[in-house]
Amino acid sequence: MKRSAFIKPDGAGSVAPRHLYLRLGALQLFIGLGGIFGGWMLVTDPDGSNLQLPLRLLEHSPFRDYFFPGLILLIVNGIGSCVAGVLSLLRMKVAGTLGVILGGFLVAWILVQVFMIREVGMLHVAYFLLGVWEILMGWRLRISLRKPEHA
Repeated sequence: MKRSAFIKPDGAGSVAPRHLYLRLGALQLFIGLGGIFGGWMLVTDPDGSNLQLPLRLLEHSPFRDYFFPGLILLIVNGIGSCVAGVLSLLRMKVAGTLGVILGGFLVAWILVQVFMIREVGMLHVAYFLLGVWEILMGWRLRISLRKPEHA
């Protein structure tokens, strides 16, 4: 059975530089491991006390506790980013697309979070910028894969 060209490993003759895959994968693993840690802490302790997050931060949100935000953080930003990071390190063609999608999700996640809690902290700024960086690296990787191998 033939695998899709969308997910097969990038060939040795590809014009996509290896460093793009490496940097994108490292960034995604960093984001993913943080998402797994934070998400797990919120799912297992929905009152936020382990992370010193007061429930009052949720007063302008639809959530009564941190369980559902933690679950989303764990699954999408955590596990999803780790899977994407491994695919990037394996130089799969889908890596750039996943970088754009997951970077966009991270940027949206931070914007919604800031809107709901009505506070901006340094971690919000840092992860917003990491999301933008992930989008840009994913987009650059996608563009480099569109170039003909033998120009």
